[in-house]
Amino acid sequence: MNWTLLIDPSVLALALVVATPVLLAALGELLIERSGVLNVAIEGMMALGAAVGFLGAYLSGSNMVGILAAMAVAALLGLVLGYACITLRAPQLTVGLALFVLAVGLSSLLYRLVVGLQFVPPQIPTYGSGLAADGAGWLFALPGPVYVMLLATVLTHVLLFYTPWGLRIRASGENPRAAESQGVAVFTIRYASLLAGSALIGAGGALLPMMLTGTYTDMMVGGRGWIALMLVILGRWTPFGVLLGGLLFGYVEALQYNLLLKVRLIPSQFLLMVPYLFVVLVAIRAYRGAQAPQALMKPYDRELRA
Repeated sequence: MNWTLLIDPSVLALALVVATPVLLAALGELLIERSGVLNVAIEGMMALGAAVGFLGAYLSGSNMVGILAAMAVAALLGLVLGYACITLRAPQLTVGLALFVLAVGLSSLLYRLVVGLQFVPPQIPTYGSGLAADGAGWLFALPGPVYVMLLATVLTHVLLFYTPWGLRIRASGENPRAAESQGVAVFTIRYASLLAGSALIGAGGALLPMMLTGTYTDMMVGGRGWIALMLVILGRWTPFGVLLGGLLFGYVEALQYNLLLKVRLIPSQFLLMVPYLFVVLVAIRAYRGAQAPQALMKPYDRELRA
């Protein structure tokens, strides 16, 4: 085996491209969980974002229109989750799983209604990958969404840890009763975090066909929503921790693609499994000693006595 493959610029560039949709979704989930709500519908939101994003780009001829449409639809689904879990105080896990199933089915239905069954599936323009750049030039030839994702990570960190709004989000996820006693509108904070986080998840889903395939297929998310959920744990509920975990996942997946082409001794089925197995094992290891928000998954009732 040629060990230079491990630091090949094409592998590193592909790692960032592959990681971008997952990281945007993970940042959205981080915002949601920091406010005290667990969103296990993330896989379905990404699937719906992929379908709506593809259809929006296909019908309008603009990827940006597709991304905005996906963000709006995912935010709407987040609003449904918020109404059930925040206002009605329904179990977050149960509602999230129900919305996951709904969103996955709805994504396939929308595609069939608009496109129908075609022998050759329609295509949309994809963002450039930067894989053809020589030397260090690949760092400056990556698709625009990669740089947006890196900027979003920095902005999320600043928001959570250096602004009054971020303090309110963290307080709502740690001790909502104490936060409300200090004038924090916990329900408003949770709804706002859920809408913003869901929009990021929708954008991550929309980028799957726009960065990786150029077309939409059922189940194309392929578990990336669950990976994003685990990246929040792996990153210990911090934006830069999530970024590091996402880059590791992207690197392992990019390396797997190259190994599939260049190494014949390892079964392809094993290589396809490696990125997901890697994240699961690392997340289990990282969970030890990690401190989740204290009020995560706990419905808040301001009328209930402590």
